[in-house]
Order: sequence, then C-alpha cells, then structure tokens
Amino acid sequence: MSFAIDTSTDSVDGMQEFGFTIEKKISRMLGRAGVLHTPHGTIETPAFVSVGTKATVKSLTPEQIKNTGAQVVLANTFHLYLEPGEKAVERGGGIGKFMGWDGPTMTDSGGFQVFSLGAAFGKRTSKIKSSTYPPPLLKEVEQGGGFKLAKIDDEGVSFRSPYDGSEHRFTPERSIEIQHALGADIIFAFDECASPDAPKEYQLRAMARTHRWAERSLQNHKDLSAYSYELAHKESQALFGIVQGGRHEDLRKESARVIGGGEFDGFGIGGSFDKGDMGTAVRWVNEILPEDKPRHLLGIGGVPDLFSAVENGCDTFDCVAPTREARTGSLYTRKGRINITNARFRKDFSPLDKECECYTCKNFTRAYIAHLFHSRELLAYSLASIHNLSFFIMLVKNIRIAILEGKFAKFKEGFLGGFSGTRC
Repeated sequence: MSFAIDTSTDSVDGMQEFGFTIEKKISRMLGRAGVLHTPHGTIETPAFVSVGTKATVKSLTPEQIKNTGAQVVLANTFHLYLEPGEKAVERGGGIGKFMGWDGPTMTDSGGFQVFSLGAAFGKRTSKIKSSTYPPPLLKEVEQGGGFKLAKIDDEGVSFRSPYDGSEHRFTPERSIEIQHALGADIIFAFDECASPDAPKEYQLRAMARTHRWAERSLQNHKDLSAYSYELAHKESQALFGIVQGGRHEDLRKESARVIGGGEFDGFGIGGSFDKGDMGTAVRWVNEILPEDKPRHLLGIGGVPDLFSAVENGCDTFDCVAPTREARTGSLYTRKGRINITNARFRKDFSPLDKECECYTCKNFTRAYIAHLFHSRELLAYSLASIHNLSFFIMLVKNIRIAILEGKFAKFKEGFLGGFSGTRC
C-alpha cells in the first residue's frame, strides 16, 4: 500500500515509496509484526526508536547507534529549530546526512515541548499520571495562568526559548515547514499535549484544537510535498496524525475516529495516560484506527509498557529513558535495573548482563563501569548508553520474533516473570 500523498506508483530518482505490510498478527490481540518501508530503508516492526533529540543520541556515534541494532532515529523539531536552525540542517543535506545516520529518521512536531514549557514547567508532571507526582495548580491556558514560557491559543503557541529567553511562535503550518526542512522520513502533525492532571473540560478543548491543527498540518504538508515533488529535489515524507484525548475513553475514541479518518500516512498516539491503564487507553484508539497503517506511541518506554503497547496494536515507540537513565548509572538487565554506582558493584567482575551481546557486556565488567562512574569519566556515559539502548532494541526485536513464531504470550510471561522494575 502506498503512503505517498500522490498515490501513483511512480518514484523520483528511484526513491522508495512509503508502505506498511503486516506479516503476522498476535492471536486474539491487536498486536502485529510488520515492515515499514521508507526512502532510507525498512523498519521491521514492532521496533524501538532511538531518540536523538538534537541530531545526536547523547554520547554515541552513528556507528555505535547502528551497532545497538537501532533501525530508526527520532529527532526533536523544537530543539533543532532553536539550534542550529532548520535551514542549517537543510543545507547540511537533511537530518540523516547532517548527523551521519544513513537509516530511517523521524521528527516530532514540537507539541510536547509546548506542554513542557507550559503546564509542566517547573513541576514534576509528566505524560504519565502517577500517584508519586503532586497535582499541579492548573489554570486556564487562554488566561496564561500557570504558564511560564509558553502560551497556547487557537492559532498556535507563543513561547520563549529556554536557552536565551527570545520569543518564538509555532503554528501547525510552521511546524510542518520546519519538519520539511529537517527532511525526516516520517514527520508528525502539530498537536497539543495536555497535562494528565488537566480537567476533562480542558482535555476536550485541547483535543478539538489538536484536530483543527491536524487539518492545517495535513494541508500544508500536501502543499509543500507537491512543490517538492514538482522540483524533484526532495525525498517524499510521510505525515502521521496524532490522537489525543487524555485518559478519557470517549475523548480517545472520538479523536481516533477523527484523526483516523484523515489522509494521514500513519498515526501517533500522544498525550497523557494513567500508568495503570495505559494499555487499555491504547486499545481504545487502535480498535478504531485503520489497521493497514502504522501506529507510533509517543514517548513511552517502560519495559512492561512495551509489551502492553505491542499487544494493543502499536508498531513503533520512542523514549529517552534508556539513554537518560544510563547517564545516571541506572542500567537494565534481564532481572531488572541496577544502580551501577552502588558500592557492591566495584568488586563485581561479571558483565552487566550475562545474556546481553552488546559491545559493553562483551568487553567490560560491572566493576570497570562502576569505576568509570565513580571517577566521572565520560566513557561511562557511552558504555552505559550502548548497553541500555541495546537492551531495549533487542527486547523489542525478540518480541517481534515471538510474534512471528506465534509465541508472544509465552515470551511475555517468561520475560516479565523474571524482570523487576526496581533498582538495586
């Protein structure tokens, strides 16, 4: 199935078109294994997407990223717009060439940064509702209450740079324009990610705003794509619409129907969730979204969450957790997370995980990595990030294999049965 705006089968200069093929489904579930085709290669799904926020996966070279098994890298529209600017990336050949990565790429819309600079600024609020987070004091967005660096209106969002305080403006059209300049294979419609603590009345308004912004994003994407196609100087890009609606079943389903009915090449599932029923909320959406198009779960990456996302119909997902936690010494193993800075690991000469085949585990011991962290050596960040990223990518790859072999339920039970999310 073609995912190009122009549904003809012609290509530009041999360019590979977008397409998604389902290879096998999980019995009595929404999950599936498939292949997503992009101009820069195929992505075997389900797949964990490596996050390279500023056109770099922190502390890793593109070769190291590839050696983890990563198939695709996602960069951040908001941050690249601020530094070095989308025009610089465009002159550098687009996001992939600019960062030295020859595989598929994605860019987000910048919508989550609206949330980070707005309702979540200065608070411990995240996309996931958890009892450990104190509820923030929320006021109406239109009145500017509770916001420090961003203010949303129906046309877009005005914000100040967190770097130098300069004033900027994002609209759906501007987000798409920036993403076209960045040149990723898969881009996302501009959306509003509301706080999980926001009342339903506000979630409804944010969802309706996201739907209007999706229409504007799609139209500008069509206009820019037609212009680029005519000039034959850019590769095709796929646009994913984003489903919102918070933790409310009726809103999630309504959003899935509206966005699912649009001419999008695939879909992103964004916004806020309750930690205890994220899988249920994802299922509400994926029971409605077109089955023959790919679905990406934005910014979710806990180990149990990956299994839940896959069985409920998600094909790709991204999260900064593997590399962010790696830089603090929180490392994943088959039995759970460990804090490598604990004193007991300084005399542990075993690998981080005996079952792991990553570069770090094949060449270094827990004692050595603990030494690097205690000595504040920069190599600690690289070795830890290689391991955590490899762990997540290989876990999802093994989930894919289990689906193809008809053994998903057995693999899930066996893996989660021996995994503890707590650090020791």
